Amino acid sequence: MEPDDTLQDFTRRGITIDAVTKIVHVSGSGPAVVLMPELPGISPDVARFARWIREAGFTVYMPSLFGIDGAYPTVELGKQIYDRICVSAEFRVLAGAGTSPVVSWLRGLARIAHQECGGPGVGAIGLCLTGNFALTMTLEPSVIAPVVNHPSLPFDDPGALEISSEDATAIASRFERDDLRALGYRFEGDKWCGAARFAAYRNLLGDRFDGRVLGSEHANPSPPPFFAQVVRTPHSVVTAHLVDTTGHPTLAARDEILAFLATRLAQTSL
Repeated sequence: MEPDDTLQDFTRRGITIDAVTKIVHVSGSGPAVVLMPELPGISPDVARFARWIREAGFTVYMPSLFGIDGAYPTVELGKQIYDRICVSAEFRVLAGAGTSPVVSWLRGLARIAHQECGGPGVGAIGLCLTGNFALTMTLEPSVIAPVVNHPSLPFDDPGALEISSEDATAIASRFERDDLRALGYRFEGDKWCGAARFAAYRNLLGDRFDGRVLGSEHANPSPPPFFAQVVRTPHSVVTAHLVDTTGHPTLAARDEILAFLATRLAQTSL
């Protein structure tokens, strides 16, 4: 089994928003980017992506929302965390439940990150279970660069979005008013995030949603056990299923995300 990640090159901070304190791992300099974890948590692959963001010239804020920070994604750990999330009041995992309450806390984190780092605004990157959070975070005015990676919620409706109707209307209005764009990624054969979900994003945002699809053959064939035995489908484009080889499509996706952040966060005005 691969080793856990100690995250020693990140500053571990307790940040309190609306009387709720969560651990946030912070590192880097430059405009802020909030990187949210995927199931089963801040894995070594998620931390690797955070370091790439940092090295590209950003301050990365990586909140601990579930799981054991830095832990290698085993089957046992992943199933335990999944079971906890399904009964958690912070997450809405089924269709019709609306926006997950934890997003309110994440919007507060974006405000703090913007205050600390300055610049035109903040980037937000969601992965898997948190994928759609990057979009709903745009109801915080400081969030101007959302990246929606393989959003898996709601689990029970492949064509739905994890978002209330009121929030959907407000988000669509903000995208038009402030000329925002959202970047999205998924694998073609992903059973957790398929064509119907990306179609729902396009229905909401039109051409302001840039959804990109990679062939399933490009997914890392030997991901960590949780992804190989539980997820069981090409899924995590820039983390567990990324192939760190020059010229590989998943590495190109990483570079496109970093370029999107650089373009949006370098702007002096919207």
